Amino acid sequence: MKEYERKVLLERVSREAATVGAEIPEEIEIQGEPIALRSFVFEIKRRDSIPQGERERVERAKRNLRRERLERIERIEEGAISYAEGERLAASIIGIDRALEALEGLRAPGPETAAERQAAADRKRWMRFLKQALGRDEGSTVGSRR
Repeated sequence: MKEYERKVLLERVSREAATVGAEIPEEIEIQGEPIALRSFVFEIKRRDSIPQGERERVERAKRNLRRERLERIERIEEGAISYAEGERLAASIIGIDRALEALEGLRAPGPETAAERQAAADRKRWMRFLKQALGRDEGSTVGSRR
């Protein structure tokens, strides 16, 4: 690979908007072990927050993805690879970045999450009460004019 091609690939993976429109790879090999990355990310993202038991698993996955990302960048920077191999590595780095963005956006359940749920439930009960009191609830006989 020529030096300017190497620079183009490195610039592509370091671009801020590189992950826009990028897909999370279906499967990725990390330290010789194949990982079903897309299904893992979707499984975790399906939840509102990361449960206590899953937190360590997600943190370990993020650490491994970051490590693999750095190793792949180093292979582009210093490796004696072809341009086609460099493009493949760049695409996989962008896919890893996309997965990391998805995993970073998750939050652990905390007291504020429970408080937010409680406040939402309180508002819902209050609105139901008001509808019944004002006779605007179909299932209510309070305030209805029959």
